[in-house]
This record gives sequence, structure tokens and C-alpha cells, in this order.
Amino acid sequence: MEKLQTTLRASFSISGVGLHTGQTVNMTFVPAEEDHGYKFQRVDIEGQPIIEADCDLVTDISRGTTLEKDGVKVSTVEHVLAALVGMEVDNVLIQLDASETPIMDGSSKFIVDHILETGTVEQKKVREYYEIPQNFTYVEEDRGVEMIAMPLDDYRLTVMIDYNSPVLGSQHASISELKEFPKEIASCRTFCFLHELEMLVENNLIKGGDLNNAIVVVDRVVEEEELEQLAKLFNRPKVEVKKEGILNNVELRFQNEPARHKLLDLIGDLALIGTPIKAQIIAARPGHAANVEFAKKIKRAIQEEKKRAKKMDRIPVYDPNKPPIFSYPELEKILPHKFPFLLVDKILSLDTNEVIAVKNITGDQHFFQGHFPGEPLMPGVLQLEAMAQAGGVLVLHDKENPDKWSTYFVKIESAKFKGKVVPGDSLLIRMELTRPIRRGLCLMHGEAYVGDRMVCEADMMAQIIENK
Repeated sequence: MEKLQTTLRASFSISGVGLHTGQTVNMTFVPAEEDHGYKFQRVDIEGQPIIEADCDLVTDISRGTTLEKDGVKVSTVEHVLAALVGMEVDNVLIQLDASETPIMDGSSKFIVDHILETGTVEQKKVREYYEIPQNFTYVEEDRGVEMIAMPLDDYRLTVMIDYNSPVLGSQHASISELKEFPKEIASCRTFCFLHELEMLVENNLIKGGDLNNAIVVVDRVVEEEELEQLAKLFNRPKVEVKKEGILNNVELRFQNEPARHKLLDLIGDLALIGTPIKAQIIAARPGHAANVEFAKKIKRAIQEEKKRAKKMDRIPVYDPNKPPIFSYPELEKILPHKFPFLLVDKILSLDTNEVIAVKNITGDQHFFQGHFPGEPLMPGVLQLEAMAQAGGVLVLHDKENPDKWSTYFVKIESAKFKGKVVPGDSLLIRMELTRPIRRGLCLMHGEAYVGDRMVCEADMMAQIIENK
């Protein structure tokens, strides 16, 4: 059953602090039209530039996912995007008055709660998925990262993590469908190890960090003096290590909350593909760098498929049962060419800008006698001639006395020959005007196909001249 695209029922805003910048930021989610997708807008900058949620715009993945376009950045976008994907909201404009999204509690919970309260509305256009056609893999051997996307008529994700930590151990988390996201994944917070926290603090890299927006894993013995320093740093009366091996800043919401948060990050980063996907994703030891590279790999596959589909759409369809627009005897009245040099048999379709013609290649064509004995091939120059004659029909058919006019080559550019044309083939020709005809000059792009194979293409310029 086809699903329609959705957007928010109304706008809503969230305010908080950027984890790394420490800046107060106001973030507003605005409903958007169909096919808009996810876009960020910096309303604090002149011109209010927009940055698309696109994996090709990722410039930094060291402490979150950062997008940049024309020198304008927005950072830590993964939790925002995960919330939108997890709630199956397709089209939203996210406005910010700073360079980083607010960290809130380190999860997507606050955004999901606002979406649930605000509601969503269906739009008129169908949501178009990319269904993974075959296994896609991504491996980073040095970091032990392995990711695979497998064909599935849904969106199912599994994440496994192992940091060689006696505290965390090996963990995994999964969801079998996105409707599980609000309860099972959205509230899972980011985490870090104590040694990472100390390094970040020493380098002034988490100006907006406190012990309310991250799970801190203690992976070594900590002396009382160090705990007192941490308490002072984060304005706490006391900091201690709980028996689970985490600081007493938070209570775990799930036993495997770190693995669930990695799954949240994966959903958010894969949103940068720009197209909803159907697949089963399994990821071992994922991180932002691997997530983004995996997203790029899938995006490239989508782009290649669209190119192939676009090419297939251009391939003319030949139905021998359909009456032609012009048959061979009628073409003799339009074109000055005659046997054996009339290289168009009939016109299949015709409008003001495009013509589709067919030339049936028979074994008794005169040029096969010498091109080549034992291996008959239609010369490339005659393929171009057939295309030019089809173009002549396009520009002459509506003249009162077409037989009094001729078209002459002025220029041929970018001619490419991509396949053999042999006896028994039907050469399907598409010629289209690339500019309006002016002063008798016509510019056309031509393509010739045998079946679904393009065998020849070229750009041509011709001059329409009245015969004397």
C-alpha cells in the first residue's frame, strides 16, 4: 500500500544550548511542501541561507555530523534528523539562530514529544522509497567497522557495539519497523567515556556540556580527588561512580542504552541519503564517519539508477502495429532524398520539437557490399545521415511545399558511436530541437537505438534553404 508524504500540522520551537559551542539556540520546525525533504535554515545570517540535509555537504564528523554550504555551517544534526525519520515526517524546514542544534538531554526525545503533540498531516504526493536491490556493504578494517544493507520491503535496523570495555561489554540494539522508534530509541542519550570527557573539557570543546546530556562511562579506577574536581567542574555537590560503571549523573533508561543511541545516530545520518529507503541495515561498531560514507554509497546507487531510468525513458518504443505518421512514399515527398539514399522508412511520432523515426536495416543495403565483406556494418556516417534525414522531416513537414526546401549540414559535434548496426536491426532515431529555429538555422540533438542500446548520438546544426 502506497504511503503519502507527510509534514507537520503546525510549527513548533525548541530552545536549548549547543553542546560544543555553548551558545543558546532557538530551533523552529516549519511545515514544508511536498518533495521539500529536510533543510536547515540559518535565520541569524544575512539572506537566511538554506543547507540541505545531504551527505555530500558533510564537512566534519569528529564530534557529531556537521553540514556546510557556501561557508555556512550547522552542526550536530543527527538527533534532529533521527527524530524526523523515526516519526516518518518527510518535509520540514528547520530554522536555527545559531550554528548548532540544541543538545537537550542528548537524545531525540524532546523533538519526538513535540511532533506527537503538534501532529502531522498527509500530503497529496506519494512517498517514494529506494528499495535496496542487492547487498551494499561498507568496511573499515582498521576500526573494525562493518555495515551491510540488504533487500527488505521495510526499514529494519540492527546495531552492535564493542569498545573492549568491561563496563559496556558487547551490546546490540534493533528495531523491526520505524513505529518502534518513539518508545524504544528516541529517548536514548549520547554517551562518552570519562577519558574522552576530560580531554574535551581540557580543550574547551564542550562548552555547552554538563552531566545532564550524556551518559559518562568510567572505564578506569578514579580517585576521590578526581571525582571532587569533576563535581566542581560540573557544579555538582558530589560525583561518584555507580556500580554499573557510570557516573551518578543519570539513570540508564535501558540496559543497552549506548547501543540504542548508536542506532539513533545511524538513523539520523542515513537520513542524509535524501530519500527514504527500504532495507535491512546491520551495522557493527558504526560511527558518524562510517554512517556518512555508507549514506554516500547508497546515494550514489540511487543516482545511478535514476540515470539509467532516465535513459530508459528516452528509448523510443517501436510498435509495428501502430500506423505511422508518415510512410516511405510520403517521406519521398517531404525529403529531397531518394532511393538508395533515403535512410528513413517511416515516422513513428512527431510534434513541434521532436521526431521519432525508424530505419529497418536489411541485408541487401548497397553499402554492405564493401562495408565490410564477411562482416556487414552500417557505416557511422550513414547513421548520422539517417538521423539528419529524420531531423529534416521535423523541420520541413509543416511547410506548404516541403519538396522545394532542403536541409544542409552546417556542423556536427560530439558524435559518438557506441554499438554495431547490422542487418536485421531496426534503427530507432530520436531527433529533438535544442533551440527554436532562427533565420533558417536549426540545432538538434540526435540519438539512435537498436533495442534498448544507444548506438549513436550527436549534436547537429543544419541550414534550411529553399531550392532554386
